[in-house]
Amino acid sequence: MRVVRRRIVATSFSAEAAERIIVALDGMAPDQALAFSAQVEGLCWVKVGLELFVQAGPEVVVQLRDQGLRVFLDLKFHDIPATMAGACRRAAALGAELITVHACAGSDALKAAQAGAVEGAQSTGQRVPTLLAVTVLTSWEEQQLQRELDISQGIAERVPRLAQLSASAGIGGCVCSPLEVAALRAQHPEPFALVTPGIRPKGAAVGDQARVMGPAEAMAAGASKLVIGRPITQAENSSGAFATCCAALMV
Repeated sequence: MRVVRRRIVATSFSAEAAERIIVALDGMAPDQALAFSAQVEGLCWVKVGLELFVQAGPEVVVQLRDQGLRVFLDLKFHDIPATMAGACRRAAALGAELITVHACAGSDALKAAQAGAVEGAQSTGQRVPTLLAVTVLTSWEEQQLQRELDISQGIAERVPRLAQLSASAGIGGCVCSPLEVAALRAQHPEPFALVTPGIRPKGAAVGDQARVMGPAEAMAAGASKLVIGRPITQAENSSGAFATCCAALMV
């Protein structure tokens, strides 16, 4: 397949800032996602979630990589060890560089997933991806966890426990709310990756995220990368919105 190189454009932000922001292509049809990602100036990373992946299939990962983009495949695998290993093997072979797995799958499944990812990448000459354990989804509130899942442990206790479980299993990072970043970074220094959704630039609607923070504040707390969707994808000028988020990291 022909590789499409991204245009080199003059931007008001650094390449380092752009590398820190992952734009979520949530809610887009495949053609729309490809067109959008091709036109945002300076874009480095995109997130492919369940909806887009189910509609477009694995080919969308290849197509985005052909645009010169790096792909965060956010499918949140949660299954028995053999299935987790197989899924991560396939995802890594596609060239996804960040892949999510649920920490609640347990240590055996996490170890199998990590081994599968390494095998898949090496078999196709791809970069070995970083697996990211999902701790507590940012849409959950503490009282809701207690009420609906009968989990008495508070979020502030549950997140670090799941992060430690994941790190001990060889997982390279976590997805967590920006409100948990500082505590996790204190326990897990770099290169352990902390990728944070729930990022809302000043003035942006909170939407369905319960635990949110601004871009600069999340990075200062210790986040490795930020996942930002609607404030960029639904902006009238998406390139401008992306540039604004990047510029906020340079202050």
